[in-house]
Amino acid sequence: MGTDCQFRGSEKGAYIMRAHGIMIMLFLDSCLQSVNGYLSSPHVGQEYSRDAQQSPVITSPVAPAATAASPTDSASYTSKCPSGGFCSKLPADCVVCTTHHNCSYGKPASFSCKTKMGVHCLVSLQGNGESGQQRTNFSLTMTCQFCWQLDPSQYRCNNSTNCMTVSCPRKRYNATCTVLDHVHCLGRRVFPKRLYCNWTGGYKWSTALALSITLGGFGADRFYLGQWREGLGKLFSFGGLGIWTLIDVLLIGVGYVGPADGSLYI
Repeated sequence: MGTDCQFRGSEKGAYIMRAHGIMIMLFLDSCLQSVNGYLSSPHVGQEYSRDAQQSPVITSPVAPAATAASPTDSASYTSKCPSGGFCSKLPADCVVCTTHHNCSYGKPASFSCKTKMGVHCLVSLQGNGESGQQRTNFSLTMTCQFCWQLDPSQYRCNNSTNCMTVSCPRKRYNATCTVLDHVHCLGRRVFPKRLYCNWTGGYKWSTALALSITLGGFGADRFYLGQWREGLGKLFSFGGLGIWTLIDVLLIGVGYVGPADGSLYI
């Protein structure tokens, strides 16, 4: 009897919990329908569109077209752009040329150029090379070749002091080269180039050879070249009993032994 009452009590509790759960689900469903109906009403879209019209529109910044060169930019090139001279003699930084790459390599080619703002030049008249008239547009004749194809005398490159010049095979380094002002060419005027290590620390080959012949037994030649360990070895071994001294004379004489910093002799 007691077990039957307990079973009926638990069944009644489960029925009550199931009924409460159904009521909660119906209440939540009605709330969601009310919210959806409010969001889909016309006045909500009107308020949203009105707020969108009042809010500022953010666009990507666009730099205004420069109508005139700023004083700083103008001073950067006008200082090396002489006025009153012939247009063909102006440095490349003073003119803007419309180049084309369908010319014959190594042959003279004519390009249309224009002077930069604030730069004045003269174009020589026919039959009179001493006088001319002022122009802003002119034709410039240059050799058809890219800047990196120029002769090494027409550009300058930075020199690296971190590579070994005395080595076999010879080592190279990545240099940045800039074309000289008066030289005109196609492409970028600043370009990379791979060059052989070629720098000097001020050591003289004649001095090193003289020290090797006269005081080589005391390691003077090695000390002069900055090779302190070899110098101490020669000093305390009396030049390797003369054998090391003779070998160093030959090695320094042919240039195989150089400064410890890897630079070239002068």
